[in-house]
Amino acid sequence: MRPAVRGSAKCPLLSALLLWVMVPTIHGAAQPPNVVVILADDQGWGDLSLHGNRNLATPRLDQLALQGARFDRFFVCPVCSPTRAEFMTGRYHPRSGVYGTSAGGERIDLDERTIAETFRAAGYVTAAFGKWHSGMQYPYHPNGRGFIEYYGFCSGHWGNYFDPVLERNGQLTRGEGFVIDDFTNHAIRFMEANRDRPFFVYLPYNTPHSPMQVPARWWDKFREKTLESRHCEPQRENVAHVRAALAMCENIDWNVGRLLDRLDALQLADNTIVIYFSDNGPNGFRYNGGMRGRKGSTDEGGVRSPLFIRWPGHIPPQRAVPQIASVIDLLPTLADLAGIPIASEKPLDGISLKPLLTTEEPDWQQRRLFSHWRGRVSVRTQRYRLDHRGRLYDMVRDPGQRRDVSTAQPHMASRLRSAVAEWKQQMLPGLEHPDRPFPLGDAVYRYTQLPARDAVTTGGIRRSNRYPNCSYFTNWTTADDRIRWDVEVRQAGAYHVDVYYSCPTADVGSTIELRHGENLLAGRVAPAHDPGLRGAEHDRVERTESYVKDFRALRLGKITSQKGRGPLTLRATAIPGTQVMDFRLLMFTRVEDQ
Repeated sequence: MRPAVRGSAKCPLLSALLLWVMVPTIHGAAQPPNVVVILADDQGWGDLSLHGNRNLATPRLDQLALQGARFDRFFVCPVCSPTRAEFMTGRYHPRSGVYGTSAGGERIDLDERTIAETFRAAGYVTAAFGKWHSGMQYPYHPNGRGFIEYYGFCSGHWGNYFDPVLERNGQLTRGEGFVIDDFTNHAIRFMEANRDRPFFVYLPYNTPHSPMQVPARWWDKFREKTLESRHCEPQRENVAHVRAALAMCENIDWNVGRLLDRLDALQLADNTIVIYFSDNGPNGFRYNGGMRGRKGSTDEGGVRSPLFIRWPGHIPPQRAVPQIASVIDLLPTLADLAGIPIASEKPLDGISLKPLLTTEEPDWQQRRLFSHWRGRVSVRTQRYRLDHRGRLYDMVRDPGQRRDVSTAQPHMASRLRSAVAEWKQQMLPGLEHPDRPFPLGDAVYRYTQLPARDAVTTGGIRRSNRYPNCSYFTNWTTADDRIRWDVEVRQAGAYHVDVYYSCPTADVGSTIELRHGENLLAGRVAPAHDPGLRGAEHDRVERTESYVKDFRALRLGKITSQKGRGPLTLRATAIPGTQVMDFRLLMFTRVEDQ
């Protein structure tokens, strides 16, 4: 069953008319351009041979840049989910309620309209393959944000990159091979299946984000490699981590090449806009053009990303764009290039970059771009950057941010400090305290995952790791312990509930109950299932995140829930052994109407 997807067009007749106009006919009417957006995860500006890094070779990405436009100063956010929110909405991430990278803080408010909804309303078939990181439960799920097809994982990071547990349109499934290769395979198949229709494909990779896993074909080249291009403070480098990140970047390059080759073979390259960028600065100290800052920083090195845009016959090759630009600009730019209306009724912060791509001498206004993370705000003009401490840098003369010129340029420093204060006042009040429960069930979507990541506990229960995204709960030893989710049932009815668990033979037999309001479901933890931890066998560098297991699904039964908000609580009523179980996930499947 393919899940229904919330549409963004208000008028069904208009949607049908748009689809009729936009999709080519058998008489060969011109087809609007396809769009393919590739997003790397934790790849820095300096992780490309095009940008002077002699440690690796990225020939296909370098070629992509030279075949179209490359932006010299393109800026994203310091971390993952805020960048994704700004790409999806064309608006600064605090406007859409995104304040964190886990436990609900990564979710885009439901009254925002996404780039996928914009293209879907214009008759495009839409798909995403990879790391979503903008909400797991429908309608925060990709299928609820305009993507007809989704394959990947919705968390901020994943614990295993080889044959991992993923999902396809809400249903859990097993991946095939190395995760980035797998995502690319699915994107290629989707393009092949929809070659005669305009498509919008979003391919958000999850590398070189840790854990540092990559197939031997790439790792063997870097295992003992001497690094030539170094960080400006080389003593801070973790050389093994750098080698692994570079190997993962070369794997990305190979996969991008496979996708571009398939566009050529399908004779779609000339009518396909291809975009490549990354979500933040590098996830470690390594070569990055001498810039200050890395992932998590609002300095130049933490927010500068490559941006390559290719559209043969429309964007001249080897076009270098010096003007500053931002991820908030991509939605209006792609809509403008495709000639379609933007679905959002809210004002965008981004602007179309089309004049910079297609006009020789564009009439372009000076602008300010803001970067934010955890209350720290930096602002960039074409020439200057004011950092989060109020220090001013001339980025033309001092791209490494080494000399504060606020004393020499007091008027510029004062203006930018005022601009930051105004931006903070407009954007940040109340950002980190939204009242947003986790949705459970929907009239048009069958599946809801409630992972350990989104729960809170009482008693002695512990997370497997302080990074919650791919964690599970352990040390569940007493009947006083609780696991609780703040949920809102969106569709009253009956749901099958599966508990994903592990439990050694000696501890089999605990009884558990799941309660929501007056509704109760009870069961027994059995049979034994005690798999070993996975991940270390593939890690090239020791990880900081949780290792994972292949958890087993226990059908707890069927629960009937009423529409409304309230706590969903999981507890044990009897524990014959030393512990209840290790817990990963609740999966709710709405029982189809009879």
